[in-house]
Parts: sequence; structure tokens; C-alpha cells
Amino acid sequence: MIPVRGYAGAKVAVLGLGRSGLSAARALRAGHAEVLAWDDGETARDTAAAEGFAIVDLARAGAFDGVAALIVSPGIPHLYPVPNRVIAAAQEAGVPVDNDIGLFFRSLATDDWDGFDVTPKVIAVTGSNGKSTTSALIHHVLTEAGRAAQLAGNIGRGVLDIDPPEDSGVVVLELSSYQTDLARALTPDVAVFTNLSPDHLDRHGGLGGYFAAKRRLFAEGGPDRAVIGVDEAEGRYLAGQMAEGPNDDRVIRISVDRKLSGFGWSVFARKGFLSEYRHGRQVGSIDLREVKGLPGSHNHQNACAAYAACRTLGLAPRVIEAGFHSYAGLPHRSQRVAEKDGVIFVNDSKATNVDSALKALLAFDNIRWICGGLEKDGGLGGLAPGLAHVRRAYVIGREAAQFAIGLGAVDTEVCTTMSEAVARAVRDAEPGDVVLLAPAAASFDQYDNFEKRGEDFMAQVRALLGVGA
Repeated sequence: MIPVRGYAGAKVAVLGLGRSGLSAARALRAGHAEVLAWDDGETARDTAAAEGFAIVDLARAGAFDGVAALIVSPGIPHLYPVPNRVIAAAQEAGVPVDNDIGLFFRSLATDDWDGFDVTPKVIAVTGSNGKSTTSALIHHVLTEAGRAAQLAGNIGRGVLDIDPPEDSGVVVLELSSYQTDLARALTPDVAVFTNLSPDHLDRHGGLGGYFAAKRRLFAEGGPDRAVIGVDEAEGRYLAGQMAEGPNDDRVIRISVDRKLSGFGWSVFARKGFLSEYRHGRQVGSIDLREVKGLPGSHNHQNACAAYAACRTLGLAPRVIEAGFHSYAGLPHRSQRVAEKDGVIFVNDSKATNVDSALKALLAFDNIRWICGGLEKDGGLGGLAPGLAHVRRAYVIGREAAQFAIGLGAVDTEVCTTMSEAVARAVRDAEPGDVVLLAPAAASFDQYDNFEKRGEDFMAQVRALLGVGA
């Protein structure tokens, strides 16, 4: 645990008592703060009360009298579409609003660090797609190279639940826009921006607000190194804002669209080969085509980001390459589930938006595509470049028929349920086909989360094929 510093003897309110909220409450108590906890859910309140936290209705009049700060869980809106009433009350009272990420950065460094030979480092990763894989890949490479590394944030453990890093330790954080938007302190040593595509627009008041939330990771104090994907206009803008000029190697530009050789430091992948350039000279390369855990252009972008971040810590290219080859991939992200009779089954349930689903479609040919669910704003038009890879789409979800209409000329079957979709895809599949779950939609019409959806897909596949987990 990272005890929170700066609130000893003070009253601190915590709103939302899920994983991050309870973690923050415990870390605040470890730092000798007086915690006032609240959640609209009775079960969550009972859990916190059983741990000895004072349960206080923060919506009542005067609840913020004498309170030093309000700590908010990431799922609770603080501005758009409308602020939560408790957050609005704190703002009216002039009480600072923060989250566990802000507490982490203000509390990480201690006096013990003065005696370390190598100061611990924090690598923070954000972006619309690929941030989980990029974060996990960085952590895996570091661990395989013998570096003490911990993975936390939006993946792995809560940021305040990790162990205080020791000499030369590395903390790898995956951070969502909800987390970067509200944190009052954001001071990573290395900040990574993978890419940007429309998502969570209701929470950020549009695409500009969404990008602004991501940009905060680079603006609040400024990282020593910035790894920035420049395949979208926003990434190019951000790199330009961070760099003093094209030769400024504090900014590492990454791409899977073009060769980047005219900058101080760049990493790009073309036709399956990753290349690193410094001041116009190639200094490293990796053949990504045989890295089974990173299929497709979107994963090659993740590889470029992870490679660049690891290089900032001094790891050699061949050490990073070895880590790539032993990386098995994350569940529900281009996860190879089974292969039988020449047919491959891939679970990419995490492809919850059009952009991530498109990248999954572009990674394979001859696809039997299971898609559908709770459609997000913006429609399905962005999938067009990948539809030529699809032999047939098997549409699930409560609004499966409407979703199928949005796919245009693609050969579709309205299946509604996962069991029916998998059964029909298996029935139709031929050697050389890929049965791919890449929904291009949220899961909440039928499942609690994308993980449950992916688990259902895997269970149906294994049952029909007669193979084990």
C-alpha cells in the first residue's frame, strides 16, 4: 500500500466505494486521515462500514464543513453530462476534488528515495485503444529483463494498493480519460499516448474535451520523456506542443502508417517490421511478424509504444524483442482461443468501439465475424475499410437487427445470442477462416462487462469444439 501523504489529521471524503474508492480510503487511513465514506449502493456502504470507515451521506447539507478534499471514483461524472450532486456540493463549498491517481502521484516519493542508487520511475499510458496491451507489454518486458516492475491503474491493481517501489523499481500505469481528467497531480517520468478515436464523448462534452483529458497527462508538470502516436491529427499536435523542434529527442514519435526518420527519436512499424531511428540513423529493429501475442497493425502500434518506453529506461533492443516473443497477450484482446481443422477462434471482446473493431478486422482475413451489442454514438460507417475481410457477420445483442442494417452490404445473420452466433459461425467456417469476436459495441445490453461477454464466447467455442481451456 502507498499511504497517502499530506492529509494527516484532516477530514477527507471518499465518494464511490468500489475497487478504487475503497483502496483510496484505506490508503488515506494509513496516512492518518479521517475518512468520511459514501456510496449510493447499500452493499458498498456495508462493505466499507465493516472495515471501520465512517459512513456519511455527503449529499446532506453541511456535509463538507471542515472537509479538506473529496476523492472521487472514476465512474462518477464530475462535469458532463451533469456533475454528480455530491461533487457539485463539494465544488460549491470550495472543497478540492481529486481521485486516487492524484493521491498516488502526491504520495509516491518518500525520504527513503534519497538513499536509492536509481530513483524509481513511473510510466503512464493513455489513449483510446491499446493502452491495456501497451501497459501489460511494458510490464512484461521489464519483468522478463529482471527489472522490478508493478502494473496498476486501469489494469492490474489499484494504484494505491501497490507496494512502495524499491531502488530502481518501475511502476507502469494504465490511465483512462476519466482518471487523467480529474487527477490534481500527474507527474510520470514517461508518458505514453497511443492514439485517439471518439469514445466517452458524453463524459467529456465532445471529442475536444476527451482529447483535453488525455492531454493532461503531458501538461501537468511534464514528463521527462513523451512517447506519442502520431497517426492522428491530435497526436501530431500533441507531439508538436511537447517538442522544441524536430530534433528534440525528449519526444519519441511512433507510427504504423509511415516511416519516421526525420526526428530526434522515432519508432515505427511497416509491413511487420519495427524500426527505431535516432537523429536520422536506424539503431534498432524487430521482426514482429512471428510475435504471436501481437497480431495485426494495431498491436504493432502497441509494440512501438512499449518498445519506445522500454528504451527510455535503457533496455537493449534484443532484450525487448525477447520479451515480445514471450508475451502471451491479454484476455479479450486479440486472444487466440482455439484452432481446429484449420479454423482459428479469436476473442477480442475488448473491441467495444468502431475503431478498435476495425483494427481487429484488418488484422485477419476470411473472417466469420461475431459483432453487435449496445451501439455507441457515431454509427458503424468507420468499419468500412475492414469489411472486405469479412465473409459473414453474425450479429448479437438486443438490437441485433438494427445493428445488422448498419453494416450495409455485408452478408449478415441476425443471431441475437452468443450461443447462436458461435454455433452458426462454426457451422459455416472452412479451413483458413477466422471466427472473430470483435463486437464494435458495448456489452451492457446482455452482459455486465466485456469480460463476461468474452468468457461466454470462449465457453461456447470450447463446448462446440470439445476442447478444454
